[in-house]
Amino acid sequence: MTRKPWDLAFTAEPAEVAALRRVMQLHLGIWGLHSVTDEAQLCVSELASNVITHVGPGTPAMLAVSMNGVHLRIEVHDPDTRALPTLLDANVDSEGGRGMALVDAVAARWGVQLRLDRKVTWCELETGLTAPNGHVEGPGVRRAEALLEFYAAAKSSLRPGVSRLGMAVAEDSVITAIADFLHWLRAHGCDVDEALDRAQTRYDAELSS
Repeated sequence: MTRKPWDLAFTAEPAEVAALRRVMQLHLGIWGLHSVTDEAQLCVSELASNVITHVGPGTPAMLAVSMNGVHLRIEVHDPDTRALPTLLDANVDSEGGRGMALVDAVAARWGVQLRLDRKVTWCELETGLTAPNGHVEGPGVRRAEALLEFYAAAKSSLRPGVSRLGMAVAEDSVITAIADFLHWLRAHGCDVDEALDRAQTRYDAELSS
């Protein structure tokens, strides 16, 4: 799984925040990082809203997303090097100051970098990856990987004369394998419904031939 850095320029307006959340969800789906979508969307919302509130509506900004090892890195760039985000101990009655507290609660770490022409507010999320180019593992994914290695080594089929009980067990195993392959496809950022449609089309074509 190759996860190339990407960025998106935007204007700091409330209407843009929802669009940034949708873009983040789309890219994380492609990257197979579904498990951190909610946290990533929250961080994008808060970092972008911080620019709107403390720098001003209409400010040109940029969202940049990349992998830092096995962590997902989210950056928001803006041109104001004076308005620095602050982590406030906001109580439940406070009307503001909760943005960075929310980011601090879900992120593994966050910070601010000052450059000559801009400020970069960033945070990093734990992804559950064991390698930068790996994928999030689960029981179904691990079983599917083992099946893929087996299928690559040799194709096999049920021998004639299998008993009714044996066939029932075999059928259940096949259904389990299909479910595991769907887990594998999702973990690798593939569209599961599209894969099922393609599999059905191929199956029908092979039956016809």
